[in-house]
Amino acid sequence: MKLEQFFEKFDQFADAPDAVATLRELVLDLAVQGKVADQSPDDEPAAELLQRLIAFKLANPLSGRSGRSKEGPVNVKANSDGIPANWVNTTIGEVLYVIRGASPRPKGAPQYFSETRTPYHWVKISDIRKHGQNGLLMDTDEFLTEAGMHKSVLLPKGTLVLTNSATIGVPIVLGIEGCCIHDGYLAFPNFPDDLLSQKFLLYLFHTLKKHAVRNARGLAQLNLNTDLVRSFPFGLPPLAEQKRIVAKVDELMAMCDQLEAQQQERQTRHAALARASLARFADAPTPANLHFIFHPSYAINPADLRKSILTLAVQGKLVPQDPKDESAEKLLEEIKAAREALVSERRVRQSDEVEYSRLDEAGDAPPGWVGVHVNDVAIVQGGKRLPNGAVFSESPTPHVYIRVTDMKNGTISETGLKYISPEVQREIARYIINKNDLYITIAGTIGEVGCVPASLDGHNLTENAAKIVFRGFDRQFFQLALTSEFVQAQFLEKTKQMAQPKLALKRIAGTKIYLPPLAEQRRIVDKVAELMALVDQLESQLAIARSTSSNLLSAIVSELTSIAQTAGSGKIAG
Repeated sequence: MKLEQFFEKFDQFADAPDAVATLRELVLDLAVQGKVADQSPDDEPAAELLQRLIAFKLANPLSGRSGRSKEGPVNVKANSDGIPANWVNTTIGEVLYVIRGASPRPKGAPQYFSETRTPYHWVKISDIRKHGQNGLLMDTDEFLTEAGMHKSVLLPKGTLVLTNSATIGVPIVLGIEGCCIHDGYLAFPNFPDDLLSQKFLLYLFHTLKKHAVRNARGLAQLNLNTDLVRSFPFGLPPLAEQKRIVAKVDELMAMCDQLEAQQQERQTRHAALARASLARFADAPTPANLHFIFHPSYAINPADLRKSILTLAVQGKLVPQDPKDESAEKLLEEIKAAREALVSERRVRQSDEVEYSRLDEAGDAPPGWVGVHVNDVAIVQGGKRLPNGAVFSESPTPHVYIRVTDMKNGTISETGLKYISPEVQREIARYIINKNDLYITIAGTIGEVGCVPASLDGHNLTENAAKIVFRGFDRQFFQLALTSEFVQAQFLEKTKQMAQPKLALKRIAGTKIYLPPLAEQRRIVDKVAELMALVDQLESQLAIARSTSSNLLSAIVSELTSIAQTAGSGKIAG
């Protein structure tokens, strides 16, 4: 297969995750193996070039503010299987100096860091994303004083640097004078420009990134030390071939740019089609229109589609209204009476401290529905933390302590439950949740709502969740309403001003919902279940289609890689 044919097949695997990124990675991998450009017997032998590089390094020691290099023996690793016969194995440290940056301490000290622009650019990791252009760093956000410069490592324009911590193994060339590098960078000063193509080395470092990640030292934060980078092995081609490789890679990367632009244009077009399809579904939420939405080439994100279904459900647009249904107003009276009975039955002390969301004008409610607050139809009560000094039981007991981590996908997972002893349970016996209640998470994870399985009826509830107790209307409809974007936006508004977000019970009680007739609630629940099942099926089909694209991409990459391994000293046909 010719490498160009890979590009011609792009439409067949364009939906595979990171398809263009995979193309770029393949081009670079093949380039540094000598598989994209011709070898020529007229080129200076790479072995002679290596000797000239070593001699240049010895003749040009580091000095001044270029920092110090920890020089020593370099462990040269054989790499002969992956390079052409006329290349030679070497390491970064054999041909280049490797130094680490330095950060003035303390950070932000006014004697070292300037609030205004100075001749000394302070190069941080974030500057690559913000100011990197075509492999060149063109500016920085911060600057050093002259005193700060002396506490760092000053480098001239054109120096190649490599990130060595946090985001590791990313190379870039300094495109401006006066750069002082952070200690999260390594630099390669005194670069032999007439003996080694800097752009070839830039491409090489991109391929070494995976190797760098595998071999990075550090636990909480990965980092590369200078010894590790100095020992990186690579195949050195003749200088003339380096230039041919760079030219070919530039050509292929330009093709990748074109494919990426085409892909973005297609995604923009498909997003417009998806929005139109979603609008059509909103006007007529039928299974037929759901299939139309999931056209393989412009499928809506399943999570967005599920959210849309819930939105339509709580807007009264998912099923038709029936004038024969008992009115929502009468239902509300019955629910309020049932709530009052629960208050008496459970001896709940009602609080007047409720933070109500504003009810809009009645015209905003769907036809035949009524606007209410949660406090009008339900009781909101909190869970309870374990008593001081209490711990979970090492073995199962009759008493489960339900945690937020157990609350998954609208229910409570019975895998990995924690138990408490009868003695601990007696101290928090009032803080239980029943099978007819809903739970809602109020700390850490905010606003997840679900039902309690019958098997966990009457067990204890964590203080990081609350229970919503009610009677007289459909529990699954209430769950849908509280899960909808309309209600979740209220929860977000009620918590976003807090340093450590927590959804207070009084704010849940004051949340606004719309209440339909009971018969309509049940029709809505049935319709949502039907449509969600279809979304599950279509999502599975979409996953299969994408997996097919990914498998095709992997197969073609494997084919080209295999050809590269058997192509000997020649390039892949092109």
